[in-house]
Amino acid sequence: MEPRLDYRSLVQTTESFDVYSLEQLGFSDFFAAQANEHAARGWIPARVSAASQSRFHLLGCSAPLAELSGRLRHELSGLERPNTGDWVLLEIQDDRATIQSVLPRRTALTRRAVRGGGEQLVAANVDVFFIVTSANQDFSPRRLERYVTAVWDSGARPVVVLNKVDLTPDPEEYLGEMEAAAPGVDVLCLSALDGTGVEALESLLQAGLTFGFIGSSGVGKSSLVNRLQGQATQAVAEIRDDGTGRHATTRRELVPLDNGSVLVDTPGMREFGVVADEASLEAAFADIAELSARCRFHDCKHEAEPGCAVLAAEQSGELPEQRLRSYRKLLREAAAFERRQSPQQQSNAKRHWKTINKQMRNFDKSKRYR
Repeated sequence: MEPRLDYRSLVQTTESFDVYSLEQLGFSDFFAAQANEHAARGWIPARVSAASQSRFHLLGCSAPLAELSGRLRHELSGLERPNTGDWVLLEIQDDRATIQSVLPRRTALTRRAVRGGGEQLVAANVDVFFIVTSANQDFSPRRLERYVTAVWDSGARPVVVLNKVDLTPDPEEYLGEMEAAAPGVDVLCLSALDGTGVEALESLLQAGLTFGFIGSSGVGKSSLVNRLQGQATQAVAEIRDDGTGRHATTRRELVPLDNGSVLVDTPGMREFGVVADEASLEAAFADIAELSARCRFHDCKHEAEPGCAVLAAEQSGELPEQRLRSYRKLLREAAAFERRQSPQQQSNAKRHWKTINKQMRNFDKSKRYR
């Protein structure tokens, strides 16, 4: 049996940059067990704080930068390549660090790539994602539903943050819509500008855990990171006159905090294509999942079946029509993405979804003329 490594003894230090403990950076037993499989090689664990095409910024070791080994450059592609939040094992010789292994991820937030239709990794090994929106024209319950679905699918926990409450005399007008769009998800109302409500967010930042900020441009993610750090380290940008945001953060980056937790700031994402599975959609749309349990048929599609509790709730006003439409849209997007990833299933899936779409059109038409 291979001996378990004392990873603290592997962390080398220099005077040229700060070194954070592996524990603070989130190196839990989950990752230690995987790293221990390579104990005999003497590879050193570190966490990727930012990534480019060929260079990887590191925390937790003496080397600030690393490159992939020749073997990994050929073996890894797309989502498999190291990215912000990943844990890697290094071979360090003199001032050169080479990534020899990428440890399996505990969580992974992905979205549909804007170009090419593939899957893009947003951040890896994040425990909690703060989904940031703002109390202005940018607020969108439908976009919020997308983010919540994606976070549940990643394996992380979502928390909704309404920032810029200093811009509205009545934050409660947004609170009801947020709770309806994210049932069962914690919601925080705060202002990064004047500090209102920030203490509630700070209370969630437990040492050894990783927290991510996601949301559109201009909602104040970088301002929140600066507030939590107590200093302006992240660039911020003024929003446009129409309330839409400008990009301030240009890359995903790990930011260690003094309390022992780690933040991941991400660039604003105006588009967020969902690649989640049906189980994640049920978690995000827990109200619809709860109604589904009352349907007459256990395999009810909530389109035109008799005894459908979801349709009954929508017709009575208990379930908002827009929310049901959003659920159907995200379900179609997820199914379409899955078909593209599995060409052998395209023929059967095409016939299946053609039938469902026809039923949906007929159902919407019948409602329109009632």
